[in-house]
Parts: sequence; C-alpha cells; structure tokens
Amino acid sequence: MHSREILRHLVVQQKNQIEKGGEFTERSILPAVLDAFSDNRVLILTGIRRCGKSTLLRQIMQTKTRYCYVNFEDERLLNFRAEDFEALNEVLFEIYGVPDIYFFDEIQNIDRFETFVRRLQDQDKKVVITGSNAALLSTEFGTRLTGRYKRFEVYPFSFLEFLRFEKIHFTRDSLYLPEEKVKLITAFEEYMKSGGMPEYLKNNDTDYIKTLYDNIIYRDIIARYSIRKQRVIRELVGILASTVSLPFTYNSLKKSLGLKNAITVKEYITYLSGAYLFFELPRFDYSVKKQLSSPRKIYIIDTAFGILNGFSCSPNTGRLLENIVCIELLRSEHEIFYYSGDRECDFIIKHGQKITRALQVCQEINNDNEEREIGGLLEAMKEFGLSEGLILTGNQEETRHQGTATIIIQPVWKWLI
Repeated sequence: MHSREILRHLVVQQKNQIEKGGEFTERSILPAVLDAFSDNRVLILTGIRRCGKSTLLRQIMQTKTRYCYVNFEDERLLNFRAEDFEALNEVLFEIYGVPDIYFFDEIQNIDRFETFVRRLQDQDKKVVITGSNAALLSTEFGTRLTGRYKRFEVYPFSFLEFLRFEKIHFTRDSLYLPEEKVKLITAFEEYMKSGGMPEYLKNNDTDYIKTLYDNIIYRDIIARYSIRKQRVIRELVGILASTVSLPFTYNSLKKSLGLKNAITVKEYITYLSGAYLFFELPRFDYSVKKQLSSPRKIYIIDTAFGILNGFSCSPNTGRLLENIVCIELLRSEHEIFYYSGDRECDFIIKHGQKITRALQVCQEINNDNEEREIGGLLEAMKEFGLSEGLILTGNQEETRHQGTATIIIQPVWKWLI
C-alpha cells in the first residue's frame, strides 16, 4: 500500500505542474467535450500517446472549478493497487478540497480502476479520464459502465489546428488573395511533412518522434500484451508503415513475416489499432461475411511516423494525401470504407444504412491516371446512386460534368479548412 506522504508529494507536484500557465493551441474537439458535462456520464478521452490529451485536460480545467487531477503514468504509482484508491481520494480532499470533478490521466495502468470510477459516478461525481489504449478502456467500461460513459477520440493536430499552432490566420478571402493562398499552401506542405504531433512540432527533433514511436510499440504493444516475438511485431510495423493506403490480406502478411498462422497477424494489427498507431479500412460489401474476408487497407495515425519508416513525400505524395484524408474522415467520426468493383474508389462514407459520399484522392489528375481515378469515382457513384463525387488533389481545382454526374476537383488543403 502506498504511504499517504508519498501520495501527498505526488498530488501536490502534479497539481503545480497542471496549473502552470502556458500557451495552448485550442483543440477543435473542446466545445463537444465541454457540452458533455451536462450529465454525470464518465468522459473518456482516448488517443495515441503524446497527441495532446493532457493539454486538452488543462483546457477543460480552465473552464471548471472544484476539480482534482492525478496522472497515473507517474513512476511513483507503479505499484498502485485498487485498494489504494481510498487513501488517494482522502489525499485529494486534503489538497484540493472536496472535488466535483475528477481528472485522471492514463488510469488504464491501474488494475480494476473501473470499480473506483463507478463508485465516484454513483456519488454523482463527474469523472474525466484519458487513455492511450482504446481496446482496454472499452473492455473495462463495457462490463461495468454500460451506457454510462461517452468516449471522445483525440487525434494529432488537424490542419486547422496546425494553422492555429503556427499562428497562421486566414479568412475566406484568403483563398482568393495570392499571397495568403501561397502561405496556406506552404503551411500544408509543412504539415504533410511534419504531421501533427504537438511536441514534435515544437522541437522538430526526429529523435523525439523516433523515441515516441519505439515507446508506443514497446509499452503499448509488446509489454502490455507480453509479446515474445518482438522482431516479428517490429517487422510488421515496418511493412504496414511502408504500405500505407495499399490493400493487404492477413495471409499475405503471414507469408511476408514467415508466420504459420494468419490469426497472429490479425491479433497484432488489432493491438496496433487499439494503440491508435494504425487504422484498418475495410472494403465495402453489402454482405458482412464478404466484407470481413476481403482485402483491407492500412493507414497510419500521423505522417511523421510514416516518413520515419521511409514513406517519403516523393514519389508517394498521393499516398500521403490519401492518409491525411483518411485521418481527417476518422477525426470527423465518419464510418468509412473503400470501394472496389471493376475499378476502385478510395473512400465511401456511410451514414446509417446509406452511402452518402464518394471521395477519390490523388496527387493530380493527368492523362495517365484520368481514366482510373475518374472511372473509379463514377463507378462508385453509380453503385450508390450519388449525383456528386469529390476528387481531392495536391493543387488542382475545377468542376466537371459527365452526363448527370458532377465531379468536384479540389485541393486537399482547401478541403481541410
């Protein structure tokens, strides 16, 4: 059991740290999170390590009173057990007074944490927690707090947030003013190269992003799931990072990795997705069985991680753009798939039971790819009864009409803002 003196030192130090002033880039998700304070559901903020969850907590705290905070990633809490929560709660009363809101960072590290959270909720306390493993949090809360929590997924900076971070201001008129437009295009080129991990953007230190990348793989995957085949998981990560946006099957990866069972590959990718490093995109099919057995595509959470693995801006700019579009669609909580018939369409968006949009992404439309890119989009539009489709490019912009179909061609950077 942890001594109260150690807990007091820890809580006081963390309180001072979290209350330090500083300049924050406001996250676009903040208003939605604040709106969710209207009832006593537990709020869960999940996302990859170092994407800004703790900073988002600070932004929330600036609007609240009568709260307390604990970061369970502190090494002094390595041996913290469920039985210690009562002592911790009493220390929080001493330091903060009686709180109405509890902010817990990375509480998933503590075994049976959900029992304490449930008790606080039963006492009509508001609880906000962060975690870097979606699967673990969903499992624990699914059993004890069914219907009594709301989850928000926090991603690295979007392009809009990147512009705020860089203090680049724009209006609608900026799109028509050459000097302002060039500034936005230049910023997007930097965003495409550097990604949106806040700390990396502050220090531009590739060693930081490499260390973070290794920590995610080791702490959130290898250590958490006691994986003995460390070489295999690292090779898998390398393959996935270098094949972003390309179709794959578990069987093909099994052969590449020299494994005997494709189920192992599927489990590993599930772990990587749970840690928010990669996302699988399924092929759309009206048959769920066919959808599950079809090849999938893979996307990475942030272009900075992809580029570290040799996924450079050239000649793969089209794939980088596609990755950025995919993450933006996920950030907007769209249910997305790719379409594959005689031709392929990169993204189709499903709302309820209906496909509502079709998007194609490429660096540019030219004589070499026009038939493939436009043909794939038109085929998807016809399949789902859509009259309008969108092609996102590096910098092309026009509107085309083919029969009753309208195709809007627009730069990715413009679509993002």
